[in-house]
Amino acid sequence: MRRYAGELLGRLDDDRAAQARRDFDDDRARRWIEYRPEPRPGVSLADLDPAGRKAAHQLLACALSTHAFAQAAGIMALEEVLDRAEGGRRGRHSDDYRVVVFGEPAHDDRWGWRFEGHHLSVSVTVAGELVSAAPVFLGANPATVSYAGRPVSRPLAPEEDVARALLDALSPEQLRQAVVADTAPDDIISYTRPQAPERTEPLGVPAAQLGATARALLDHLLAVYLDRLRPELAAAETARLREGELHFAWAGPVRPGHGHYYRIQGPDLLVEYDNTQNGANHAHTVLRRPRSDFGDDVLARHYASAG
Repeated sequence: MRRYAGELLGRLDDDRAAQARRDFDDDRARRWIEYRPEPRPGVSLADLDPAGRKAAHQLLACALSTHAFAQAAGIMALEEVLDRAEGGRRGRHSDDYRVVVFGEPAHDDRWGWRFEGHHLSVSVTVAGELVSAAPVFLGANPATVSYAGRPVSRPLAPEEDVARALLDALSPEQLRQAVVADTAPDDIISYTRPQAPERTEPLGVPAAQLGATARALLDHLLAVYLDRLRPELAAAETARLREGELHFAWAGPVRPGHGHYYRIQGPDLLVEYDNTQNGANHAHTVLRRPRSDFGDDVLARHYASAG
């Protein structure tokens, strides 16, 4: 991460470096998530030369697993598909993503970075040798592009398919407990807030009440989100979730083709999925750590070890 961040920054002139750099203590810029097509801090990929864009993509790949990096690449490419569907009136393009670096990666013990644009936001904090990646947001519009009834583009397929398999594995009583509303919310509840809610009621069905098959599918669904991170980062996140109860909640009809939403909650964990917009063909998903987003966990450990 230090190497690719340094390579990126080293290729910038003064004006672009001013866009790409922020102080680590600039909490307003650092504690930030914005997945809508809105202005955001950072240097645009469109303003980088090919080597600079490659360094930016390599920096993103340092945090994400291979399949999640493929999802991210597909999401960026979808900007061109969406632009075509809109007749080009908003000027969307696949390089409309920005990278911002907080602090000095070559020298500082505390530094971080964010790669962000429409439907993609990945925030990473480094404290010494500790790394924390959260929030991690992936969205897709259109969520599915099909030909003759078969999908040709569906970057967030596992996030929906595993959740539906879990629904099918629930008993009627568990399903009644899991479905907390007949209508799905318009968007994920954590939205673009710098602080995610630690607990959202109703909680849904507790993991402890699930049978073996349903519990395995809930664990699989959680792994879909944790495994967005590189294996060593995912293992660290998984280790932090060994204690405490998980809950699964669903909102909206359970039949495919209708607007739907689900979440997984646990101690310092919030996973959300929402697909309600554009005729339920516009998905938002996020992995958040309400008490540890933006590196709060690794920063606390770093400060403690420093005395």
